[in-house]
Amino acid sequence: MAKDNNPNPNKFKVSPWLVYTAILLIFLFISFITGGSSLQEPSQLSSSKFNTYLEQGQIEKVIVYNKLEAEVFLKADALKLKEHAKVSKDLFDNTNKGPQYTFDIGNDQLFQTKLEKAVAEGKLKDFSFQAKSNWSDLFITLLPIIIIVGVWLFIMRKMSGGGAGGGGQIFNIGKSKAKLFDEKTDIKTTFKDVAGLEGAKEEIQEIVEFLKNPEKYTNLGGKIPKGALLVGPPGTGKTLLAKAVAGEAQVPFFSLSGSDFVEMFVGVGASRVRDLFKQAKEKSPAIIFIDEIDAVGRARGKSNMSGGNDERENTLNQLLTEMDGFGTNSNVIVLAATNRADVLDKALMRAGRFDRQIFVDLPDIRERAEIFKVHLAPLKKVEGLDLDFLAKQTPGFSGADIANLCNEAALIAARFNKTAVDRQDFLDAVDRIVGGLEKKNKIISPEEKKAIAIHEAGHATVSWMLEHAAPLIKVTIVPRGQSLGAAWYLPEERQIVRPDQMLDEMCATMGGRAAEKVTFDRISTGALSDLEKVTKQARAMVTIYGLNDKIGNVTYYDSTGQGEYNFSKPYSDETARVIDTEISLLIEGQYQRAITILEENKDKLNQLADILIEKEVIFKDDLEAIFGKRTFDANLEEVVL
Repeated sequence: MAKDNNPNPNKFKVSPWLVYTAILLIFLFISFITGGSSLQEPSQLSSSKFNTYLEQGQIEKVIVYNKLEAEVFLKADALKLKEHAKVSKDLFDNTNKGPQYTFDIGNDQLFQTKLEKAVAEGKLKDFSFQAKSNWSDLFITLLPIIIIVGVWLFIMRKMSGGGAGGGGQIFNIGKSKAKLFDEKTDIKTTFKDVAGLEGAKEEIQEIVEFLKNPEKYTNLGGKIPKGALLVGPPGTGKTLLAKAVAGEAQVPFFSLSGSDFVEMFVGVGASRVRDLFKQAKEKSPAIIFIDEIDAVGRARGKSNMSGGNDERENTLNQLLTEMDGFGTNSNVIVLAATNRADVLDKALMRAGRFDRQIFVDLPDIRERAEIFKVHLAPLKKVEGLDLDFLAKQTPGFSGADIANLCNEAALIAARFNKTAVDRQDFLDAVDRIVGGLEKKNKIISPEEKKAIAIHEAGHATVSWMLEHAAPLIKVTIVPRGQSLGAAWYLPEERQIVRPDQMLDEMCATMGGRAAEKVTFDRISTGALSDLEKVTKQARAMVTIYGLNDKIGNVTYYDSTGQGEYNFSKPYSDETARVIDTEISLLIEGQYQRAITILEENKDKLNQLADILIEKEVIFKDDLEAIFGKRTFDANLEEVVL
């Protein structure tokens, strides 16, 4: 997103292998300077042997260092002798250029006289006395220390992030890990890229406007809001709104996740919070965006299992202090996003810290059409693609789901070598996302196939006969994901749900098992997901929504989300027995109701199942041909497939 994340893009980076190679070369260099040009360590020679070789004329040259140590260079002919075989070759099996031998001399005057006599007799070509520096010995002594210090400095430099902007490594561990977006940063996301969310955009735009033109509000006595909390289900566009703010505000924008404060070292989180707000104040007016703030802002001391996390609580305490600590003239606004607002600490939620809570809900049908318009723009699609139709086929989809749907449709079209994405590709993409991957090669016996067809036909029949059941779109017995068959419905988008509507939905869900009972007079394990769904619905009717006459207008729902930490139930054992009884009665009542409906339409049920076995996939038109049009659809808008 940022162009200048690396201030020195051409800076040379040190590779560890380069360091290892350098150390090896240093050792080789020391070997050369301490051993002359030889790669073979000279052998120690006794005085008697030296005198023998000197008398035989095998020695070409002698060099005496500091009047103490002599280096002996043999003639080429002497190297061929067997007695010198050990020193004739170097490490690479080449001729050893010497010195081949070394030995300690006694009296330097007598030794010099001996050498002069040998030269005069032609037994020795040359000799010399030289002073040898002790720097090499000192260097060899200090070399291990130098290497250890060098390697340690290299490792520490790497751990500190190369010495510049490491943020989060051992030397910069207390520094903030926030990414800075400012006027130098190219952020292309704007409010035009955020479809729907009109109310949320209006409040966010007002904050941006306040930073751009504060006099418009301060002239009336208004004060800049301290913070805004974006709350909503996953994928609804909370982080996208923050990106749009970064693109629109034209002020420094610090972005990080709540988990960036958390570290294994004590005090690091609080230090990062202090550093973050220090940077923001220096660049004010500025915006700080903390994504998934529930990672650090969870309510303190609520867990009865192991007590509070002291480090996380210290981080939260520092965040609370910083948010309410800077003055109103500092012009620093904190934006945060979470999908778990129920677990946030009350002190964090109060006015003065987060003055505004902006709920970002799942998009409705109109907003989904706008979101489709944004995500369809880069796709090559057929002419006249109906956005309203696509919006109707995706109830309950979030913005992220719609983006995934568009991408999946493009992949499906490419799989079939199409030049443009058409409506069928989107329908296939919905099936893929909702139902899972189609498994046409799964081996199913004819008996099992008949049972699956009866089960799915039972769902279709019961839902067709009930007024408040969702209208059927498609039924298939082709295995998808973990299911052996599936039925697609287009549920009505209701703001409130009444008991008769919930009961009709439960009855339609139990239609599959009821069809097995009516047809085969036995049931199977194929209704697991159906039973899970109706059990949740029945429990919600009894314990959450207060829709049961026996329990009455009582709810045991805890909106704070802290009920999970309680070991005791919020009702007595007697009430628990009543709840279990009422849930069972609700489910069994709808099961018997589904059986009654299917017994009255058994011939049509079998006819539908036979068509399903033959075609594997049936649509709304096939049901209309068997059952006739639904009278309940008179007031509903038709969905054409």
